[in-house]
Amino acid sequence: MRMSARELNRATLSRQLLLGREALDVRDAVRRVVALQAQQPASPYVALWNRLTDFDPADLDTAFSDRMLVKATLMRITLHVVHADDHPVMHAAMQPTLRGARLGDPRFTVSGLSATDADALVPELLEFADRARTAAEIEAWLGARLGVVPKSVWWALRTFAPLRHAPTGAPWSFGSRPSFITAGTPPTPGTDECLQSLVLRYLAGFGPASVADVAQFALVQRSRVREAIRALSGVLERLEGPDGTDLFDVLGVPRPAEDTPAPPRLMAMWDSILLAYFDRSRVIPPDYRKLVIRSNGDVLPTLLIDGYVAGVWRPVEGGIEATAFHRLPEEAWDGLAAEAKTLVAFLADREPRVYRRYDRWWTTMPSADVRVLPG
Repeated sequence: MRMSARELNRATLSRQLLLGREALDVRDAVRRVVALQAQQPASPYVALWNRLTDFDPADLDTAFSDRMLVKATLMRITLHVVHADDHPVMHAAMQPTLRGARLGDPRFTVSGLSATDADALVPELLEFADRARTAAEIEAWLGARLGVVPKSVWWALRTFAPLRHAPTGAPWSFGSRPSFITAGTPPTPGTDECLQSLVLRYLAGFGPASVADVAQFALVQRSRVREAIRALSGVLERLEGPDGTDLFDVLGVPRPAEDTPAPPRLMAMWDSILLAYFDRSRVIPPDYRKLVIRSNGDVLPTLLIDGYVAGVWRPVEGGIEATAFHRLPEEAWDGLAAEAKTLVAFLADREPRVYRRYDRWWTTMPSADVRVLPG
């Protein structure tokens, strides 16, 4: 079965709860969408606001404080929010990538320690981090333990050791100075089985997808993904992309028609749908990719129109400033205005000028249709 580009787009929107907000508990919602990108503390909140009816940010605060949801370094060696039950398997699946990306890097090897030395430190670190510890506290502990400048060692350990971020307070549960605590990771199956589980979770939340897409989402070797898909052949369906690429999906999952309406959305910075594919044209028109994903890796908050990125947004005095990269019909602007009104109300008690530190990128935007949508 060959799928069109728009059918793939609608499949993504459907599984990512973006064809219509749904009434789900925050924990169930995070499991449905697999993981929420979380480099910027506000983004998981804005992501769920886009996806859930009557979303109360206090529910997410509680899920973090009760350890039902976990913020940790996982896919693409970046911070994600995942369900606590998913963290052990996801961490084990990602461990070869997380560990390999750090222990061979000059920023670690300059310490003079070997990979074996680093591995030996992990159990002691987890024991020390049995309660929330700041980076400064952990570096001081490492310095006393090793007798060397510890920054390079901590840089590596904080990536691949099974640690999670501990909530530090308002407005978004996690601040710019993180604290860390052991994730309490129980024993898991072997790495291969864990990667197979991660592939299944990814396909359920983002499929149909190619080997390259899965590898991009997790930042794991394509050869590992191929082996995982081969092992899962009995529970996966093979499809064909618009260019003939082999795609894979879980069995029995409905896929919306390509003409299914997609409502306007004001997406969070680093929203996962913008980064979960090797072929990012599923959601981002190629001409707009460099405008949205900046040279240093910042992924700006975007306008989603008819399921595709059409511009960017930021809070300003008086509402939400929306910058459209192409001409939009008035009905699209009306939909964005309705979203902006509720977003301004949502941000008011937390951080009205969220993402303000990224305003510098707006000085390099091309000539575009810019409107301030009142709150």
